[in-house]
Amino acid sequence: MQWTLVVPLKPLARAKSRLSDTAADALRPGLALAFALDTVAAALACPAVKDVAVVTDDALAGRELGALGAHIVPDEPGGGLNAALAHAAAVVRMSRPETPVAALNADLPALRPLELARVLDAATEFPRAFLADAAEIGTTLLAASPGYELAPAFGEDSRSRHRASGARELDLEDVDSVRQDVDTGADLRAALALGVGPRTATAAAHLPRPEGARGTARPAPTRPHPNPNPS
Repeated sequence: MQWTLVVPLKPLARAKSRLSDTAADALRPGLALAFALDTVAAALACPAVKDVAVVTDDALAGRELGALGAHIVPDEPGGGLNAALAHAAAVVRMSRPETPVAALNADLPALRPLELARVLDAATEFPRAFLADAAEIGTTLLAASPGYELAPAFGEDSRSRHRASGARELDLEDVDSVRQDVDTGADLRAALALGVGPRTATAAAHLPRPEGARGTARPAPTRPHPNPNPS
């Protein structure tokens, strides 16, 4: 089974406000874009992924992510993150009703294709499934098998909200790169320690980092076959 991933990305000017303790305001949009580019590049290189739809109204992000091979879906209907994800999933399934769909965070700069494949393969066993973030409070991935709605419940304490919605929590080891999203300076240091993608490594090189927090860059993943649009 190959999945279509739906990746939400807010306008870069408003992204990653909680990184203010680590990054100057002028650097945060570039970091947010770098996170998204490394996330989508890794996702497109995953053998379990057919294609990626990015939900965004940011023109620069749309151009850059589209150049990687992602399909860009407008952020509609303007009702917030969950409404945007539900809309994008519906767009995907309008042309391919039996497509398994998963929402994936855009701030996973250490994402590794084979770890993502393990998570998606585990998700095929359930109608809906999710993976908690490294803090064990939020959610980095929510999956819906063919015939089931995504029914996203992202936001504060989304781990509990997705569990209450009936989605199965995936209990997997050695998938740290799929769990490590980046909201704070501490999150960024953890991602750097795992080894981030090349765009994030370049953007983060401009930030002051404590001794011992220097991460290594992974080679940019390559996709083994062309990436068709999901609609």
